[in-house]
Amino acid sequence: MSTIKTTIEAKAHVYGNHIDTDRIIPGKYTKTLDLSTLANHVLEDLDPNFNKIVQSGDILVAGINFGCGSSREQAPLALKQSGISVVIAEDFARIFFRNAINIGLPVLEIGKHDIQKGAKLSIDLKQGIVNDITANKSYKATKLPDIMIDILSEGGLVNYLNKNGNYTL
Repeated sequence: MSTIKTTIEAKAHVYGNHIDTDRIIPGKYTKTLDLSTLANHVLEDLDPNFNKIVQSGDILVAGINFGCGSSREQAPLALKQSGISVVIAEDFARIFFRNAINIGLPVLEIGKHDIQKGAKLSIDLKQGIVNDITANKSYKATKLPDIMIDILSEGGLVNYLNKNGNYTL
């Protein structure tokens, strides 16, 4: 049973470089286990209106070094809970990248891009292709290994391990 779509078409929310985990979810909200609280405050210091404009399935696009800073798992959780279906960036902080995969949030590195806010994007996760429908441009992402696609398809690492008999709670 797949919990993510491997093809996604949605609107882009575009932000800049070096967006750290404190900007994704301010530290004062990381003491809660309530995912809706995290979603309500995601990116609030960067874009106070983000939680009002994001729609389920939307795509977050950024520049270099997305997710730098602390290793808090709440950052990708907050994005996923807010409705973001995939994060695309020129590159990611490695721990954010892996935390995102582990909780079932797809992430793709596409290198230098000129995707604009509000662009309609079409993404093929398995092939690593990002099409900017609005600008009629395509980007080749660093292809995710099949194991990562499998982890994402199960909704995250724990579900993947449970399904494959390698882990029990």
